[in-house]
Amino acid sequence: MSTIIFIAIYEVTNDIIVATGAGIVTGIGQFVWLKSRRHSIELMQYASLALVIVLGTATLLTRDPRFVMVKPSIAGFAIAIVMLKRGWQFRYMPPIVKENASEAFLTVWGYIWSALYFAMAAANLVISQRYDLHVWAAFNATVPTFAPLALFLIQYLTMRAVIHRNIKAKVAAGTFAAPAE
Repeated sequence: MSTIIFIAIYEVTNDIIVATGAGIVTGIGQFVWLKSRRHSIELMQYASLALVIVLGTATLLTRDPRFVMVKPSIAGFAIAIVMLKRGWQFRYMPPIVKENASEAFLTVWGYIWSALYFAMAAANLVISQRYDLHVWAAFNATVPTFAPLALFLIQYLTMRAVIHRNIKAKVAAGTFAAPAE
């Protein structure tokens, strides 16, 4: 959220100081809001807030936006590393998927997601160092939203086809047991 606010305010004001300050305030505000609502705060949220404050402060002190611009790369690399854990997607899958898709199939999808986040983080890092803030903002306003949506759709359609095929094979073999309602 702080990156989105940073991008929006920078695009409107063209002022790195105002945009960075707004990004830091947004990050702290989100954290305070979650705490006040007694929501559990995960390690990644603490890490993200720390990055917002540290890199935002570095940007304010140096007036160099590249500090803030690398934050999505650091977060993306961290997420990609977590996604390298074998089977991380299993807990999100409904029973019909777990019963009709192989563990290897699901594991490969977890690695594909990890690769996407590594690629987005690497692309952000290159863009943040080689291009201006407007190019970086355009990238971050689109790619981190639409690339995962596209992969989700591809995964959904692929899994649906594989599961449908596997259920048809089980029905033909007389081994399919309909889920209990």
